[in-house]
Amino acid sequence: MKKINILLLFILCVALSMQAQNRRYVDQVFTQVSVQTNIIYGVNATALALAQVGQAIPQPLTMDVYQPVGDTETARPVVLVFHTGNFLPFPQNGGTGGTKEDSTVVEVCTRLAKMGYVSAAVTYRLGWNPIAPNQSDRIFGIINAAYRGVQDARTAVRFLKRSVVEQSNPFGVDSTRVTLWGIGTGGYITLATASLDAYNKVLLPKFTTVIGGQPFPMVIEAINGDIFGTSVGMVPPGLPGYPFPAGDTLCYPNHVGYSSNFQLSVNMGGAMGDTLWMDAGQVPIMSFHVPTDPFAPYECAVLNVPPPINLPVVDVCGSSAVATKQNRLGNNSMWASANFTDAISVAMRARNNNREGLAPLPRVDPTDSSPWDFYAANNPNATTPPDPVRARLYIDTIMAYFAPRACVALNLDCNLSGISSTRNGLSANDVQLQMMPNPAYEQVRIQTSLEFPILDVQVFDMSGRMVKSAINLKDSSYTLQRGNLPNGMYIVKLRFERGIVTQKLVFN
Repeated sequence: MKKINILLLFILCVALSMQAQNRRYVDQVFTQVSVQTNIIYGVNATALALAQVGQAIPQPLTMDVYQPVGDTETARPVVLVFHTGNFLPFPQNGGTGGTKEDSTVVEVCTRLAKMGYVSAAVTYRLGWNPIAPNQSDRIFGIINAAYRGVQDARTAVRFLKRSVVEQSNPFGVDSTRVTLWGIGTGGYITLATASLDAYNKVLLPKFTTVIGGQPFPMVIEAINGDIFGTSVGMVPPGLPGYPFPAGDTLCYPNHVGYSSNFQLSVNMGGAMGDTLWMDAGQVPIMSFHVPTDPFAPYECAVLNVPPPINLPVVDVCGSSAVATKQNRLGNNSMWASANFTDAISVAMRARNNNREGLAPLPRVDPTDSSPWDFYAANNPNATTPPDPVRARLYIDTIMAYFAPRACVALNLDCNLSGISSTRNGLSANDVQLQMMPNPAYEQVRIQTSLEFPILDVQVFDMSGRMVKSAINLKDSSYTLQRGNLPNGMYIVKLRFERGIVTQKLVFN
């Protein structure tokens, strides 16, 4: 009997080991992680020392890259993680975090690497005056800080894409599968980058000020550079009252010519400047948020400078409002189709009113805004002892919610057995997919069986940029018009009730 039990135990261990090997991107399948620190991904102008030197000065932008040790894959999805910190340097920001070495950032990046991703902890430019006596000045400061954060996030994406093409892919990434992940203030950056894709979206009344008696946008493209950080921004003469001197350079282009596109946005806290920035066809957004967060509203409300200052800044919209519009626009629809059946997903659906991509994390203490955070015992801004055990439990939940949704959004070949009732096993043959002609010249007829009506169609170029989309079709046939798409290969993603099928398409 003892020998039989040992044999059964051995078989069970082998089975579990084989299952773990097949659940890359779902479980932690690697035990060790290597870290390359302080890699410069760009240089841009920072306003942080404006009060001391009277102008913006160039600042190297750096990242720490985490990779799984012993991995044989050479084209892995990559996650760029942006830290918290109120757009101010630590410890002057009054918080317990604010660097790429924050314990929470390191924990998230390490776990992602152990799951098989390449992850990177990314710095970005800081600087604004949260205690400016005039509210308009505070709004000016925060929207400009967020705008610089968006430029830096897109610069980091382009850096990776350029490294693949020009440097033989030193980090082993698949630059068509990029996720931006923001923690706290970093969540403001990722939410803005996911939605603020055109300069004219900044021109809302609340982001307008008066300079020299004339109304001016708080962000001016010729001064601040374009929304991607690929054009020179310079202060012209004749702007009385402007905080930067004439001739000051506020944006230096980096990695021009490469795509800034990414495929998934994640935020732990944070908020979006305005839901008017959101459009159909933008990337899916996954949000983790304490509904009673006093620093970043869950719905739409006025953002305040944290206590003890308590100054109002500007109206912003948190994760709940973002998720409501994301689901209405259909941007998170692929997750609804996956029909996640795991315990975490079931629990979140009971909390989020069936809004996919939203994970509310309620707390008894309404001021406990970031239960996933922990820090060193000697942290100069700590008011309570650090609790890494509790923080890691929350990160357990966050990772369990993130993993299957990332698999779907990034179209990874994940084993989601026991997690999704529809994701596994759906293929082009199952839906009787026909795309004719292929290669094509002007248009392509997409046909499926009557049992599998097409819900949505998305077309991506080989850099991962969505170039065409059609939603809410509910039909088994669709004619895709080429329009002005150039010659080349594309990926067509078709969403059905029971899952997603992708197919390559060539236009000649």
